[in-house]
Amino acid sequence: MKKQYKIRTFLLVLALMTAFSCEEEFFDRPPEDSFNAAGFYQTTEEVEVATRGLYLRPWFDFISNTAWVIGEIASGNARTYDPRNADFVNFAVNSNHQNVARTWTSLYAVVAQSNAIINTLPGSVGAQVPQEVVDNAIGEARFMRAIAYFYLVRIYGSVPIIANNTEAIQQLELERNPIDDVYRFITLDLEFAIDNCFEKIRSTSNYIENAHVTSGSAKALLAKVYLYQEDYTMAYQLADEVISSGEFKLFGGDAEDGDPNGSYYGLFQTANDNNPESIFAIQWGTSGQFAEGNSLQSLFAQAGLTGFADGWGALGPSLDLQEAYEDNTQDVRFYATIQAPGAFYPDINGGYTTAADIDLHDTKAGVKKYVIGTPDDDGGGAQQSYPNNTYILRYGELLLIHAEAAIMGGGSTAQGTTSFNKVRRRAGLNDIINPTIDDIFEERRIELAFEFEFWYDVVRRGEAFAVDFLSNTERGIFTDTDPPQVDSRKFAATADDLLYPYPTTELQKNPGLSKEPVPYNFDN
Repeated sequence: MKKQYKIRTFLLVLALMTAFSCEEEFFDRPPEDSFNAAGFYQTTEEVEVATRGLYLRPWFDFISNTAWVIGEIASGNARTYDPRNADFVNFAVNSNHQNVARTWTSLYAVVAQSNAIINTLPGSVGAQVPQEVVDNAIGEARFMRAIAYFYLVRIYGSVPIIANNTEAIQQLELERNPIDDVYRFITLDLEFAIDNCFEKIRSTSNYIENAHVTSGSAKALLAKVYLYQEDYTMAYQLADEVISSGEFKLFGGDAEDGDPNGSYYGLFQTANDNNPESIFAIQWGTSGQFAEGNSLQSLFAQAGLTGFADGWGALGPSLDLQEAYEDNTQDVRFYATIQAPGAFYPDINGGYTTAADIDLHDTKAGVKKYVIGTPDDDGGGAQQSYPNNTYILRYGELLLIHAEAAIMGGGSTAQGTTSFNKVRRRAGLNDIINPTIDDIFEERRIELAFEFEFWYDVVRRGEAFAVDFLSNTERGIFTDTDPPQVDSRKFAATADDLLYPYPTTELQKNPGLSKEPVPYNFDN
């Protein structure tokens, strides 16, 4: 008899925004009394509303609880004493860890909600809705499914490809599919999004018009996907096409494709959500309701900064990261990312000076990025639910993708160097005439610190590099002596630490995860 799984849903449309729970499982299906999609997609507005939920609640648990733990703590950019996440510091994570399960269920929730639109919209839409509106909505959903799988394959390796959750629930077990097949599935989704999502030029004044992903967003993400597969020619070509399109701009800097009214520091202020550098960002709301807003400030900020009882200081910037900045006084990214002792931050609560003795997790510093202050000062919200967007991909990173692909032989090194130095000059640094792959690696680390990317950058450089880098990254603390000394702490990583284990709960429910990967049937 087939195993019966508990039946819940977070299908879609207006109800989609209130149905999400972090406990829901990736192969759930709708109950018999759920909303009937056939009665909803009758107008253009209803179709457009259906995709809005994909930018919000399905991502909450991943962004709030695990993206930063993997991206920053495991990589060595941050450290923590918090027992819930300390195992990521010393590579002691196993399949029973709650964040291994949270990552899985949250990302498969994005897949499930995307699938709901992909599979129900075509057969339910009203005759008066223009086909391009339908195609764009499906393209947005396939973009979301692609990026969810992009995280899944980088975190776990071989995973089950689920294109239809209603069909998946009928299976006794779900087979996992090879990594190459997952990447092919991602590529097909993004190619569809490129061909079917609307094209546009990002507004430099009415930022809300930039909230949804576009054909250019999909092309930029596909360039990144090709970079991870070491197809540098395609990565360069796609990045070059996006740059040449003029859709996005670097927020600040002196480049011809820059927005002179912006700055790196301003990227992370709520007033600048959806600025023209934003390629894809999670669109948190101002309601103050749990799971509808950004909870990162609650976790990152120190006590007394938010106006609420949060400000839990869950991590501090590692000594290794602080040392990695080329010039703390010149690189504007340092103070936009890190709260330094005695430093003044004009955007927080009308002006805020960090305490001289700030010392989160014995790092003698705190985290600034995504810390925005009280709701009255910065756009509304409430404890654990602030309105500032979370970047997933932005133009500054695309320029570095362009540069890396060029340096690795995919295109013009002169053009790649130009892209690389646009990012550096925006940060206040001098050009590097002939950047190397190590220069790109370090620049990505600083440009994207606390945007949850560094773990993946380390791992994709190959097993030998990753094991050596992670094992020799300083994860120690500053002592309380005067002057402070470094109490060095390093932990040996192995090749097995470069992918995370499948959650125990999923292994128990789905025996297919324990078997060899099976090729995905792309003819379905």
